[in-house]
Amino acid sequence: MKNIQDIVDLASAYYGSCILFAALDCDLFAMVESGRFDSSGRGMRLLADACVAEGLLEKKDGRYFNTPASRDALIPGGKYDLTKAIRYNRDVYPAWGKLAEFARTGKPVESPEVHLGADESRTKAFAAAMFGRAMGIGKGVVPMLPKMSGRLLDLAGGPGAYAILMTQANNDLNCVTVDLPAISAEASQYVNKFGLSSRIECRAGDYHSDEYEANAFDYVTIFGALHQESPEDIVNILKRAHRALKKGGKIFVLDLMTDETHTSPKFSALFAVNMALTTKNGWVFADSELKSWMREAGFEPGSTRAVPPPMPHWIVEATAI
Repeated sequence: MKNIQDIVDLASAYYGSCILFAALDCDLFAMVESGRFDSSGRGMRLLADACVAEGLLEKKDGRYFNTPASRDALIPGGKYDLTKAIRYNRDVYPAWGKLAEFARTGKPVESPEVHLGADESRTKAFAAAMFGRAMGIGKGVVPMLPKMSGRLLDLAGGPGAYAILMTQANNDLNCVTVDLPAISAEASQYVNKFGLSSRIECRAGDYHSDEYEANAFDYVTIFGALHQESPEDIVNILKRAHRALKKGGKIFVLDLMTDETHTSPKFSALFAVNMALTTKNGWVFADSELKSWMREAGFEPGSTRAVPPPMPHWIVEATAI
């Protein structure tokens, strides 16, 4: 911290998050964009003014307007629609209130099963959030991948967003996307909506223990999943991915990553805490650690590349040898 004011600002930082969450819950940005927003009510007026203070809205002559960023990211269907992803942040907000409990025990304060099948409504909300998040990130990631043809195994593929984007970008590519049964069922629905059921198989499974067809795939992707795993489990997952790949096949791992100190960049270091609150082994690793695990699993690691904003992710590729 630079000074005492920085400490005060940090103590109040959740004000801004709550303003954003409430504005989305009230559909404020969409109403402003369509001209339906009524500022005569005290509550909505105070909320809108707070959005102006946070830079989420602009105000001129008593009228409110979306900023370009809000128009792109905070209106459903926008260019970089983050509405569902942000609502996931809201859903885990109560867990952050138990951070001291986690610090004392080292154990997650919420069971991951809640949003992975045990609670149907939370599972659907989680899948929708991850789909929206992945579609936003994927639009920057997929153009970074080579042109692909053949078969791709998408491990912990979530609700299928990355598989959808990759098959759309590669006409000669077929995907098998694997996730837990409740999440795989959600993926099937999204794949059907995009008319890609003939090219994307949504397979119920668990990448901790599944064995896949040996030497059967040209590519493996693991996007945004390994940050919930221990180093031992990561090596195990990578070894079975290696067995599934043809010799010379490529694996691409996308994730938030830190430097070797695990303290930078800031978002990644804080996200590590978020994962630890809700998963047994959640954290964020360094790309150098990932490359070490890749070598142990039989890969020759290649480059680490930063993914375009808005979220700080990196993609690491490796070749099966």
